[in-house]
Amino acid sequence: MDFELREPAVAYGKKKLTIEEYLEYESTSLEKHEYYQGEIFAMSGPKVPHNIIAGNIYFGLRKRLEGKSCRPFNSDQRIHIPENTLFTYPDISIVCGEIITKDNDDWNILNPSVIMEVLSKSTKNYDRGEKFKLFRNIQTLKEYILVDSESLSIEAFRINASGHWELEEYTAIGETLEVRTVEITIPVNEIYEGVKPESLFNYYR
Repeated sequence: MDFELREPAVAYGKKKLTIEEYLEYESTSLEKHEYYQGEIFAMSGPKVPHNIIAGNIYFGLRKRLEGKSCRPFNSDQRIHIPENTLFTYPDISIVCGEIITKDNDDWNILNPSVIMEVLSKSTKNYDRGEKFKLFRNIQTLKEYILVDSESLSIEAFRINASGHWELEEYTAIGETLEVRTVEITIPVNEIYEGVKPESLFNYYR
């Protein structure tokens, strides 16, 4: 998700919240917050290119996964990782088979197979680094795909046969992104459709 980490939000007069307090706070909040080890962080609104790219990806996945056992979700869906306490809202997540939620609450999904994030200048280091480290605690996760909103660049991290994460990069408009876990492909030009060329290359100027 395109968000900026800010100072932890103060709620209930505390600097740290329990998971139960966070979930109660989030249920009445007008904005989304990420939770990690007792602290919550407000998420800023994404720019237009980010929204276009995320929408293109979600629409492309819905078309290609129709009738299959895997289902895509957009950034309204919260993901929880019990092993490290993280609650977060990825731009795109895909769940295959039965959807498992925290305590069967129908709110917090525990078993995504694929997570996709659209990068911005303020979040790309976090998404590539610490956040990816936290995501690797998800036992069901097989692919982590990062799509840059400021340059034509897609990074697809996948678990190989040895259980290690490997990176494949896509940097040309004529290439086709493979989402191998769900056995589909999406042309790179479809992912970036509607994004003005100048915005893709501002990052290099």
